[in-house]
Amino acid sequence: MLVKHVRELIGHTPLFEIPEEVHGLKNITLYAKLELLNPFGSVKDKSAWNVLKDDIETIKKEGKTVIESSSGNMAKAMQLVCSVYDVPFKIVTNRIKVREVKQILQLVGAEVDELPGLSECPDPTDPNDPITFIEQIMSASPGKYFHTSQYTNEKNIHAHYHSTGKEIQDDLDEAGAGNVDFFVGGLGTTGSTRGAGTYLKEKNAAMKNIGVIASKGQLLPGIRNVDEMYEVGLFRKDFYDDIVEVSMDESIDAMLMLIRKCGILAGPTGGGSLAAALKYLKPIDATLDRKHSCVFIVCDRVEWYLSYLQKNKPELFGLSVKKDSVKAVTKDEAEAAPEVSTDELEKWLEEKSNLQVVDMRGTLAFKTTRIKGSINIPTDNLEDIADMGVPFANDQKVVLVCPTGEVSKRFAAFFKTRGVDCYSLTGGFVAWRDNGKATEKSKAAGGRRLLVGAGQS
Repeated sequence: MLVKHVRELIGHTPLFEIPEEVHGLKNITLYAKLELLNPFGSVKDKSAWNVLKDDIETIKKEGKTVIESSSGNMAKAMQLVCSVYDVPFKIVTNRIKVREVKQILQLVGAEVDELPGLSECPDPTDPNDPITFIEQIMSASPGKYFHTSQYTNEKNIHAHYHSTGKEIQDDLDEAGAGNVDFFVGGLGTTGSTRGAGTYLKEKNAAMKNIGVIASKGQLLPGIRNVDEMYEVGLFRKDFYDDIVEVSMDESIDAMLMLIRKCGILAGPTGGGSLAAALKYLKPIDATLDRKHSCVFIVCDRVEWYLSYLQKNKPELFGLSVKKDSVKAVTKDEAEAAPEVSTDELEKWLEEKSNLQVVDMRGTLAFKTTRIKGSINIPTDNLEDIADMGVPFANDQKVVLVCPTGEVSKRFAAFFKTRGVDCYSLTGGFVAWRDNGKATEKSKAAGGRRLLVGAGQS
């Protein structure tokens, strides 16, 4: 096949039938839509091309710069489209948590304006400020930028209605396999699930649209967690018949199934969609009296996430987890960690006892609003410090505060075994804020103006 422009390679990705011996479903045929085979490596290739194709020539003629907020795949695809047309591209983001993603963006020539990052635990209290900063950048230089606004741009949805959804149905029609009964996909901007899901439901009104999100306190690249969903302008909860939560471990295990059993070099997000599909379908499978079909999206490739996998699953690379480390704390040990309620912590603060509150959230969230008197040691930094030794005195009471109270339990359990009178704040900073407890804030951080969102003090 001879092609003369990279846009000709976007779309028409294959539909892969997962062998029954791999998934174990008796009455459901399971298909993977291999969006990782797009030319730039992800499902976002379609979105990037669709939000730019109608304007890219005009943008070039007028000498504008395309600007967008993205954590990786959309930015990568948009940069490559812009590069082909010799158009500058600028990314404003605070979500690049995987080293390879940042490196590939640098390699393809993107200008990255990276704001203070998130903590390891996805943080609903961290202001969603990349969009605000884009607006400030555009206001300072009128006419210089073209903002594609992927989180609210309906063209993101249209891209997958006319490509992903249609491609799935056309492939099934060609194979004589009928319509889709269950459609499963990870929820990021939600463009792919809403677009493809709308098209497929028009062919089968009884089809179930199933969204996939990460479990509370989990970091799963490309999929938002339960506390983040309402940040996305395109998200419509009533569009989905069900939303399934998956953990990082479940996603990685399913990713390995795709890689080792099917030869598909899927990333952890594709693994998350497979894990969610199996979790949702297994109870249904035995109740069916006819053959059904399910399609899930494999949205990108594993190569972008090697450092993420090495950090969270070192055993996959022949590395051992240090026995004397935070990572070695088991789930049961974390659940048994000492906790303190928001009311109890409030009393401790009033008593002015020998207390240190350690805020584990990202820098931007901490500078915007925090518990008075607390200090900021983001999760990654605290883990590195813990590997070197115990940073707290044995006669000091320490309360750890993460966004939602999940990650801090693991650290509290670790420090408790080392003689520190250490507690995790139940519900994290979200609970402190939502219960109306007193906070303080900074007017500025790092030279940037900070805006405090609704519900924050």
